[in-house]
Amino acid sequence: MQHSINLVALVVRDYDEAIDFYTRVLGFELTEDAYQEAQDKRWVVVTPAGGSGVSLLLAQASTPEQKQAVGNQAGGRMFLFLSTDDFWRDYRQLQSHKVRFLEDPRDELYGTVVVFEDLYGNRWDLIQPRD
Repeated sequence: MQHSINLVALVVRDYDEAIDFYTRVLGFELTEDAYQEAQDKRWVVVTPAGGSGVSLLLAQASTPEQKQAVGNQAGGRMFLFLSTDDFWRDYRQLQSHKVRFLEDPRDELYGTVVVFEDLYGNRWDLIQPRD
């Protein structure tokens, strides 16, 4: 048996503002954006540049419980980990878009890393793993 996780649902406030952030700021590619008539919602998927790794299904909050989860999907813990092949290039790119960092970049045994927040406050690690 072989399994893999290919999508992670990310509850967002608005499809279009989320698409803008993840494509323009994080450099993801919009790989799907289709209206689902039967459910009266959109199926929106963004994929990391280069197409490797898990894609995000941007799911617009539609209930009060979902709206409360926007920006706090991991209860204040680290939520997602974005690997890069060039930490300083991507760090400067995020800085140029005024992304909020929760710390200064640091070198660890496993690589160079910094914690940042997405437009909703979910915590991410930007990490360039050691060879």
